[in-house]
Amino acid sequence: MVIDHNFRLMANTAVRKTKDFTPGNCPVVYCMNIIGGKWKPSIIHMIRTNKNRHSLLLKNITEISKQTLTNQLRELESDGIIERIIYAEIPPRVEYKITPYGNTLLPIIDSMSKWGKQNMSRDKKSYCDVK
Repeated sequence: MVIDHNFRLMANTAVRKTKDFTPGNCPVVYCMNIIGGKWKPSIIHMIRTNKNRHSLLLKNITEISKQTLTNQLRELESDGIIERIIYAEIPPRVEYKITPYGNTLLPIIDSMSKWGKQNMSRDKKSYCDVK
C-alpha cells in the first residue's frame, strides 16, 4: 500500500524511499536526504527559535498540513536531528529540541537564511523571520 510518493508502508511504519539514495556516494545528496524538501529547513529553524511545539509550528508555517508536519518531524527525529520530549503532565505536553547532531546543521540553515534575506523580494514577508 503506497502512502504517497515519498513513503511506503512497511511493517506498520512509513519509510522514506529515498533515505539511502546516494548516487556516487555524493555528500550533497546525503545532506539533502536529511534536510531536503519543502519544510525541513523551516522546521529546524523554527524549533531552534523556540517555536518547538506542534501547534506553534502549525501556527507559524500556515501552508503546511498537520499530517505533513507530523511526517517531517518524525523523519527529523528518526535521523537524529531533533529530539521529541514528552512531559508527564495533564494534558501531556510534547516539545522538540535540536540534538547535538542537529546543531551541526545550523550553520547550513544560517547560510540559507542569509542567502534568502539577501535575495528575496523585499515586499514578501517571511514566516521564518525571528523577532
